[in-house]
Amino acid sequence: MPHPRNHPRGHSRDEPEEIPPALDPRSWQDSRAYLCGIDLFNHGYYWEAHEAWEGLWLAAGKKGPISELMKGLIKLTAAGVKARQSQPDGVRRHAVRAGDHFETTRVLVGEETFAGFSFSDLIDFSRQGGSRADDWPSHVGEEVAIVFDRCLTPK
Repeated sequence: MPHPRNHPRGHSRDEPEEIPPALDPRSWQDSRAYLCGIDLFNHGYYWEAHEAWEGLWLAAGKKGPISELMKGLIKLTAAGVKARQSQPDGVRRHAVRAGDHFETTRVLVGEETFAGFSFSDLIDFSRQGGSRADDWPSHVGEEVAIVFDRCLTPK
């Protein structure tokens, strides 16, 4: 599992880093980067989902509700990476931080849904992921592994 960008054998080693158009939370269905990140996450490509959402975080200017949502999603990807590395403490730490970012986003937005997601669902996803960190089987050495027992499903 070489680092995708930093390691000489990383699959994205020489790929240019692209910043996608900013995410409009009212038309999230039109954001290729956002949807791609969700799809990658749900299929166990946590690092790649992180990359997709990091571009949206950068496009949001690293502040505000979109930025907070992206930070939460990125922390969930980090939890997935740590689960694949059999590091339950890392899973718990990142899952808790993801939930914190989703809580902050909910306060900033002042509504229960945003960019297709229910904050209650995202926070529950984060808490369940963190609380089950010791239960997941090892995926060390596997190229791809789905570690969460549910998918991120925007509505």
